Amino acid sequence: MGGGRWRRVLSGVWRSIAVWAVSTVTMLVLAGALPDFQLQSDNGDSATRIAVTAAAGAGVFGLLSSLVWPLLVRALLLVPALILGLLVFFLNGSLLLLALRINPSGQGEAAPETAVVVAAVMSAVASAAGGALAVRDDDAYRRRLYRLAARRRSRSDGHLGPSTPGIVFVQLDGVGHDVLEEAAGKGLMPALARWLGTTHRLTPWRTDWSSQTGASQLGILHGSNHDIPAFRWYEKESHEVMVCNRPSSAAELQRRAIGYTGDGGLLTVDGASRGNLFSGGADELALVLSMAARRGRENRSRSGYFAYFSDPANAVRTALSFVAEVLREMGQSTRARLQKRRPRVGRGGLYPFVRAFATVVERDVVVAAVIGDMLAGRNAVYADLVAYDEVAHHSGPRGRDTEKVLQRLDRSLALIEKVAEHAPRPYRIVVLSDHGQSPGETFLTRYGLSLGNLVRAGCGLPVPRRARGTHSGAEARAAVRAALRRPVEEGGERHRPSRRSEPVVLASGNLGLVSFPDMPHRMSREEIDRRHPALLSTLANHPGVGFLLVRSEEHGGLVLGAHGAEAPVDTLDDEHPGPLADFGPGAADAVRRTHTFPHTADIMVNSWYDPEEGEVLAFEEQIGSHGGLGGAQGHPFLMSPLALSEPIDDGADLVGAERVHRVLRGWLRECDGPQVPLPAAESERAA
Repeated sequence: MGGGRWRRVLSGVWRSIAVWAVSTVTMLVLAGALPDFQLQSDNGDSATRIAVTAAAGAGVFGLLSSLVWPLLVRALLLVPALILGLLVFFLNGSLLLLALRINPSGQGEAAPETAVVVAAVMSAVASAAGGALAVRDDDAYRRRLYRLAARRRSRSDGHLGPSTPGIVFVQLDGVGHDVLEEAAGKGLMPALARWLGTTHRLTPWRTDWSSQTGASQLGILHGSNHDIPAFRWYEKESHEVMVCNRPSSAAELQRRAIGYTGDGGLLTVDGASRGNLFSGGADELALVLSMAARRGRENRSRSGYFAYFSDPANAVRTALSFVAEVLREMGQSTRARLQKRRPRVGRGGLYPFVRAFATVVERDVVVAAVIGDMLAGRNAVYADLVAYDEVAHHSGPRGRDTEKVLQRLDRSLALIEKVAEHAPRPYRIVVLSDHGQSPGETFLTRYGLSLGNLVRAGCGLPVPRRARGTHSGAEARAAVRAALRRPVEEGGERHRPSRRSEPVVLASGNLGLVSFPDMPHRMSREEIDRRHPALLSTLANHPGVGFLLVRSEEHGGLVLGAHGAEAPVDTLDDEHPGPLADFGPGAADAVRRTHTFPHTADIMVNSWYDPEEGEVLAFEEQIGSHGGLGGAQGHPFLMSPLALSEPIDDGADLVGAERVHRVLRGWLRECDGPQVPLPAAESERAA
């Protein structure tokens, strides 16, 4: 055995002894602090005997954690993932009780509830100590990454990775172009700011009318978001409400996109999909919603939980962070109420746990899966981090709450960058978002009635005195429901109105959809006027409504505005926007495209928009919203390495998720093809 190998072995032994010693001291401190945890007999023992008992207990607990914990997690993989996270404390406490029982000294004992606390603290301290030692030893850190890579390549033939670069696409859900620029400029995201100053370029792009993850991510991953009019919509032929974050709907939308394009998706060649609504054609999946409705061996999406929670230190650290995030949200919401901040929405009930899942559990599992993919040398990885989007819905796109989230997301990106240095192949890291968020109070808060009740009033139907809350479209809620094995989001797959002539009113951020289920086709303006003469004028003239889109028997698509303004969609453009004047460039094209969709609602309602303040009025209970036209919600970003080709020509606009798909696919072709030297000017810029 060579000298270098001896040094590595001795270094590993020394770190193990150091972690054991730290765990022993931690156990002694806890035994002195907790009355129900003791390391001596009732008659008392010498200090030496107590120390030996602590050392033996710490050693046995560490050994059990290493050997038994992965088996426990694999056995519990069928348990709902969120519940598994909450079981971490109980399982660790059980291992500690077992360690004390088989301790050779036979002296230790603890109450069950105390064992949970002791095990959690010991795991966290051991993890911190091991991490600190590894960070101080670059060689040890590199070897640990190589061991992880070798473990993940154990199912392959063991060959080294290819020399051509792979690409990691990291989606920061809901982070708009303006928010990213501000965060980098203020020092909230130092890793991204460093990239922008040296290795990456920042390109804004513009979403379709439906500025939400379902439409954008389906277009990005599968090349088509045709017939996605909103986040949720009613399909008359099936009497079904389609919801982008419902597993059964996501699976159907993915099937339709594949049939429409004839292509499996962006990730079909050695790809991995992590934390997304759709698979992108990848074989390697974790937390992918379109696969969550499957049962048995076909549902590989949950395997990412095992890869992460099989490490007891990871499990305890995530569980502790989960609890801390719940408490943080409770404190922030209480402060917002006491300070009487406006606008504000309810943040009680299960929301603190939903937020903690998005900002802690989902982030940790997805980032760990991405690291594993890079160490395994996969060709393409696409991961969605939903933390910012979830918090911004309830706290607003800007503020202390979202700034903290952005800082943690930046640390995740810095970790991915560090891992890329140890991967078996070079990697290009592309960061992008699917939409932004526009601030503003809710339609209900400002006017005292919901869009649904306004529609009922325009139809001459009775209006309930008590308004009902609307569902939030946050992607994290779908991930939680999938983790809990509760795939149906809104009470049932089929909509059964009490009266066939009553309208179905759905909300997608500041975009509303009105459908009449008793009519098998898309109703025309003339048919609506004959049935409900006051409805269209009631909606178009309401101060909280920006414009309507309807089908006209005479003009085709027709945009209606206040005070009788109307214009056929075929006559509108950026120079002659008509009722769309406040909504900026590209609004006419986006509305015109949506008019061609087979499942566009009878009436499409876009809320009012203030171009000076950038505010909209959400038809859902959100003070940061997206889903329609107006403001930052339609302006996400694409941040790409200089080593890749420019996404667009100078002076051109990058418009639509389908166009972004073509850009990303082109970059994959560049990386997979022969690597040619860059021109001198580009080499200097890339360096």
